Amino acid sequence: MTLPNLITIARLILVPVVIAMIGSGQWLAAFVLFAVAGLSDAVDGFLARRFGLHSELGAYLDPLADKALLISIYVSLAVVGVLPAWVAILVVFRDIMILMAIVLSWLMARPLAIRPLWVSKMTTVAQIGFAGLVLGARALGLDLAVVHDLALAAVALLTLLSAGAYLALWLRHMAT
Repeated sequence: MTLPNLITIARLILVPVVIAMIGSGQWLAAFVLFAVAGLSDAVDGFLARRFGLHSELGAYLDPLADKALLISIYVSLAVVGVLPAWVAILVVFRDIMILMAIVLSWLMARPLAIRPLWVSKMTTVAQIGFAGLVLGARALGLDLAVVHDLALAAVALLTLLSAGAYLALWLRHMAT
């Protein structure tokens, strides 16, 4: 068990706490914990790279913690009515679609190694940024209506583009 893995596990443990803060309307606490989670992601990555503390567990655990946090935040924000349900559904559907493609490929003895695509990286950045924007605006009592709407549109567009890119990749793989 490496230090970066312990930090990642701590980030994973933060997920239900952030959800509870959103559910109870404690926006400042939710925003601060989201920022702490983001900082911990940067720290565990730095430690793993700088000190050669990479591990197979960490390679699986880190993206799992990131996805658990993002998906939970989007679903929680939709449940409390801060985000439209369709955006949470879109974010969750994309990740489920990717996971199911990997599982189906494996079950059909045609395993597919999925590497992050550039559009996927942009999608993740947009999703994290938008979640931070929404939580920060709530925490600080800011009205960012125009910025919110533009960021929401960017998240939706990038999520759709990313889902389409992964679907096309999977279809090409399965056709060969």
